[in-house]
Amino acid sequence: MNTTANYHPPPSSQPPFSDSDLDSDSDSENFQVGSDLSNSIFKTYLEFSSSSSSSSSSSITAVDLSKIQSFLTSSSSGALSCLICLERIRPSDPTWSCSSLCFAVFHLLCIQSWARQSSDLSAARAAARLPITAETAAKQATWNCPKCRSSYSKSEIPRCYLCFCGKLRDPPSDNPWILPHSCGEICNRPLPNNCGHFCLLLCHPGPCPSCPKSVKARCFCGSVEDFRRCGFKNFSCNKLCKKRLDCNKHNCSEICHPGTCPPCRARETYRCRCGKKEEEKDCCDRDYRCENECKKLLNCGKHVCERGCHGGDCGECPLQGNRTCPCGKRIYEGMPCDGVAPVCGATCNKLLNCGFHRCPERCHKGPCVETCRTMVKKACWCGGLKKEVPCYQDLSCERKCLRMRDCGRHACKRRCCDGDCPPCSEVCDKRLRCKNHKCPAPCHRGACAPCPIMVTISCACGETHFEVPCGTEMDHKPPKCRKLCKITPLCRHASTSKPHRCHYAACPPCRAPCEEEYPCGHKCNLRCHGPRPPPNPEFTLKPKKKKSNHQTECTPGTPCPPCPELVWRPCVGEHFGAERMMVCSNTTRFSCDNLCGNLLPCGNHYCTKTCHPLETQPSSSGHQKRSESCEVCNLPCQKVRMPKCSHPCPLPCHPGECPPCKVLMKRSCHCGAMVHAFECIHYNNLSEKDQVAARSCGGPCHRKLPNCKHLCPEICHVDKCPAPDKCSKKVTVRCKCQTLKKEWICQDVQAAYRDTGNDPKDIPKNQFGLGLLPCNSDCKRKIQEVESALQLRKPKVLEKKEPENKKHGPKRRKRRDRIQEGKQVSRFQEFVATMKRLLLFIIIVAALIAVTYYSYKGLLQLSDWMNEVELQRAKRRRSRF
Repeated sequence: MNTTANYHPPPSSQPPFSDSDLDSDSDSENFQVGSDLSNSIFKTYLEFSSSSSSSSSSSITAVDLSKIQSFLTSSSSGALSCLICLERIRPSDPTWSCSSLCFAVFHLLCIQSWARQSSDLSAARAAARLPITAETAAKQATWNCPKCRSSYSKSEIPRCYLCFCGKLRDPPSDNPWILPHSCGEICNRPLPNNCGHFCLLLCHPGPCPSCPKSVKARCFCGSVEDFRRCGFKNFSCNKLCKKRLDCNKHNCSEICHPGTCPPCRARETYRCRCGKKEEEKDCCDRDYRCENECKKLLNCGKHVCERGCHGGDCGECPLQGNRTCPCGKRIYEGMPCDGVAPVCGATCNKLLNCGFHRCPERCHKGPCVETCRTMVKKACWCGGLKKEVPCYQDLSCERKCLRMRDCGRHACKRRCCDGDCPPCSEVCDKRLRCKNHKCPAPCHRGACAPCPIMVTISCACGETHFEVPCGTEMDHKPPKCRKLCKITPLCRHASTSKPHRCHYAACPPCRAPCEEEYPCGHKCNLRCHGPRPPPNPEFTLKPKKKKSNHQTECTPGTPCPPCPELVWRPCVGEHFGAERMMVCSNTTRFSCDNLCGNLLPCGNHYCTKTCHPLETQPSSSGHQKRSESCEVCNLPCQKVRMPKCSHPCPLPCHPGECPPCKVLMKRSCHCGAMVHAFECIHYNNLSEKDQVAARSCGGPCHRKLPNCKHLCPEICHVDKCPAPDKCSKKVTVRCKCQTLKKEWICQDVQAAYRDTGNDPKDIPKNQFGLGLLPCNSDCKRKIQEVESALQLRKPKVLEKKEPENKKHGPKRRKRRDRIQEGKQVSRFQEFVATMKRLLLFIIIVAALIAVTYYSYKGLLQLSDWMNEVELQRAKRRRSRF
């Protein structure tokens, strides 16, 4: 049952935040979803653990969930990265997580490729070093986790995409209320320490926390019984252990502890095993042996015990009974224990320490020779040298092994190597994919293991943080912290400023207005530009950020700029509506760059000069005296005549009304057949009906009808011609071959075209009425006669004659042939050219021979010099050893 299906995040009372926090609402949504996911995942676990009222249980719970919380923070903030490809793990990417130690998350394709390459390399090394077949090596091959190096078998290579708990295949990634790569169900994995209970969290990354259930348990010493959480049921009562120690004499004096009690350290005087020596020792070391021999008299009464310090009976004399010669070939019976067994005189023939040869001396007392001096033919380890040497002596040559080691980069270079070259002892030192560290592993074949270092990215207060793989820190944004910033503002609004959330870089600027008063009486309306606290330089990470093109109004920490308040100021001409908004402190006068606009003496126009100052003084007549006169009007008269006329007045600009217009104007008749000339004032004084009657020519209309090619039969009229479809003109109608013809009325022809789906307007004039009559037999006979006549009129095709003389070519080719025939080379010139070619060939061959000779000689000298250097190095090494 999915516990997150009906889950709603609980409401929380948040303190008021500043306006700067509203800019990151889109980013905080992802954080809110991440916190809700944490609450839903930990809900069941916290319900079980809340029954424990002790403070230690709450601290243990926080420690248990810290690892999982770190995984959730990384996943919700998009900081989860694959250690193999260093790319961000998206919610829809198939993944695999290590279940041994590190619980790191990888891309499924990356870990499959990694596991196959590692197992194949392991199998190749095992087949080369061990006496097993390639198939057996492939079956026994293992691969390691890229981070914690935990070993997995080849059968454990992931084949499919599973959720964190391993119950669901291909978990969904489109549910925002379920953790990515999770099934949303209860984890139900067995908890650590094999307590028998199962994980109560929702399917989650990382290790399962300790068991939250309460059980009745005893302390380590068993004296105190208490209810404890199942995951931490082993506890110490902090009292003396008092368990009986191994000596069965003293009790344990340590504080209650896990495991077995330490050895007893009580000091007392004890005798050794033989009883000759007494020493003060710890109780755990009471059974000890002294350095003296036993030297007790044996049962034979002639010899003493040669054993070291021991307890109990010394035993029988070893020289009693049957005795043999030193080589063991002859047996002597009935000899006393104090008698000496004689040698037999035969060859000793005991197997020497070499394990191949026997002692060649005669039967003798004491051990045989330690070194076998039999001369044998031995080969060195590499097989390059064979020589007769004593058996005890090893044979080795000075030849260096040139085989490549397992790394494939360095040669073995051991002297007299047996072929089993050891692993490369050099450090790999390749630059890892994080580009910050180098590979510290021994030189190896294949790709280096990912950088195991994790970088912590935290907020400014350090309360919210998550870990990312080394090398990916620049690709992740810092975490969003929900706590308030603890830095005190330095501006004058510190007491009234709104709190803001914890942030990564410097504190946001104060958004309150400055409101400092200027000497002019206005107040500064800019945003607060007081001092700002500097950013904390001790952050864990400083990612790259884009430079903002926004320019602040004023630099923080500077005084207020000059008063920016704007006031209305009139222009020098005191025009209405030409006032300008100017800075309060700026008192300079300006010209509005508009026209003066004062009425000229003509009474019709205004002054077109640019705005100029006017100093007016009242006079006795009531008029105003101007300091600068306006311009004189030189324009023609621009008044509108009455009645309205399009002709301008021929007089210059003048006051009063204009004289009547006597200009003749031409107007065409309605049909366009003729043009009338009217006096302008006479025509404009007529009414509209009289103007229409005056413009009519009185004759027939000369306009063509729209649907046919005939003229309108009406008298010259206004607007469109009436009844265009009722044309009564006669039209000659023909068949397609134009053999038959008849006369129809035009309106019938138009109707026939409309019946056939054609528009009469689209018919050309020369084809109007053509094809409306059907053809008959006379039409077909006439067509045949015309075709036969046309066939007789066709000219006969003349056969093309081929040119008789094909040798004729263009003149340019003949000229070129004559020039080539005229060029004749003498024998002497041919001989000189041949000698030049031969001499050039000899010079080239001699140069090649000289270059080859001197190159070969230089290579020989270089080889001799390198051999001398190598011999000198060998002598130096021998002298060191």
